Amino acid sequence: MKQSFLSLITLCTIFIQTSFAQLQTGENVAVTNTEAGKVRGYIHNGIYTYKGIPYAEAKRFEYPQKAKSWTNTRSSMSYGPVAPLPDPTTSVSDEPEFVFHHDWGFTNEDCLRINIWSPALNDGKKRPVMFWIHGGGFTTGSSQELPSYDGENLSKKGDVVVVSINHRLNILGFLDLSAYGEKYKNSANAGMVDIVSALEWVKNNISNFGGDPSNVTIFGQSGGGAKVQTLMCMPSAKGLFHKAINESGAARPGMLDKATTQAVAAQVLKELNISTDKVDEIQNVPFQKLSDAGKKAIQVVTDRLKAEGKPVGIPGYGIGWGPSIDGNVLPFDYYDKQSLELSKDIPLLIGTTINEFMPFRGGLNPNATEQQAIEAVKKTYGAKTDAYLSALKKAYPSVKPSNYLSFDFTYRPGAIRFSNEKSALKAAPVYLYLFDWQSPVMDGKYKAVHCMEIPFVFNNIARCEEMTGGTKEAYILAEKMSQAWINFARSGNPNHKGLPNWPVYNASNTATMHFDNTCKVMPQHDGELLEVVLK
Repeated sequence: MKQSFLSLITLCTIFIQTSFAQLQTGENVAVTNTEAGKVRGYIHNGIYTYKGIPYAEAKRFEYPQKAKSWTNTRSSMSYGPVAPLPDPTTSVSDEPEFVFHHDWGFTNEDCLRINIWSPALNDGKKRPVMFWIHGGGFTTGSSQELPSYDGENLSKKGDVVVVSINHRLNILGFLDLSAYGEKYKNSANAGMVDIVSALEWVKNNISNFGGDPSNVTIFGQSGGGAKVQTLMCMPSAKGLFHKAINESGAARPGMLDKATTQAVAAQVLKELNISTDKVDEIQNVPFQKLSDAGKKAIQVVTDRLKAEGKPVGIPGYGIGWGPSIDGNVLPFDYYDKQSLELSKDIPLLIGTTINEFMPFRGGLNPNATEQQAIEAVKKTYGAKTDAYLSALKKAYPSVKPSNYLSFDFTYRPGAIRFSNEKSALKAAPVYLYLFDWQSPVMDGKYKAVHCMEIPFVFNNIARCEEMTGGTKEAYILAEKMSQAWINFARSGNPNHKGLPNWPVYNASNTATMHFDNTCKVMPQHDGELLEVVLK
């Protein structure tokens, strides 16, 4: 009898598995419309999935235009090309690559592509849209670079539409040729204009994928978080998104000025032996030659400014590829009153990981003694050593000597500053977090490293076991964090019953959600420590 019962259960299981296939593909599966023509994706675990759809096209350094239409249904089942990189990957470091598990993709300058995950297409629902912007600064990266970026689980869990994109980067996205003709007017911020074009595509098309174009949340990490902050300064982006999430991306204190970006462009033309009356020849320069000329130009301009005793680019960053104040696409800097006013009604969720890049920056041996740790601190902070250690132990009373130098002071100050500036407007709410959770991978050496929170946000612990360890604790925290992000995208408030009450942030209460095995809200605990480090 028992055996028959078990056999019945087995048959029922097989029936369920075959009746609800995990993967559905075919000529007439997951077909929907876009402005440019029909697209066909696939269905995996009940989620309609589309990859590599062109959202726009652009000639080198020129303004993006709508993608050309197609007649037949376009197969859109695999990721499209990624932006060319200045330094192509030819080798990797074994252990970090195991942890991060990159997918480098294939490169092509025709890289303006969008990916979509949706629970349903034509059921009448208007789902929140979560528009993900990849990291890599403004120079590298792609929508497929990390396994944590996959949108299936987040879409399924939250009944939301997840979107991700590729766009122009590095010299292709940020070379300022505005001095050489109207068609290059926006070239200084072409990479950001691409993202606006993608948001316009979402506005015009996402309802065909089950999404609500009137409820779009932009979110990104590292360079993606910086792009979120930049979009909040762009008049052309106003109205295309309604909430914003910035993960470890508020470190930049400002943008480059036009004098600097135009000086770099002039030097690039000089390096390429292109006269200003033949500037269009730059369209045909092979990418690697162009990129190398850009590197040389940046160095020349840097050396020239130093020799003249002038400031060199952005404090702490110098000169590099990224957004600049061009008077048009970006008329104001990040913290100018006009920029803050532009996005004052946009709810913001912002935060960092507690360690960020510190595990890669000369961290102490796990068995370091107190004296060894103090000597290491002296090498870093010199005369400020005593003040640093005193403030450190106030902020972290149980800190081990091996962790004396493990805390981030690059990204967190920017997140606090942005939170203070935006909350002072007393308009849309701000929610601040700190990701404290420590990964057990490789004996815990990676801690809460830069990017560690992304698998939790996307509910992708299984997909990212090499980074998270795939522990029970990781799954529990991912449930809490992903739900907070989903709730914020839905309503502008991340609170849910799985978390303690998360108050709206202001400079007085400094309320900060600490994500860990036990989540808790605390006022800012490290103000004195940050003051010691940054002064």
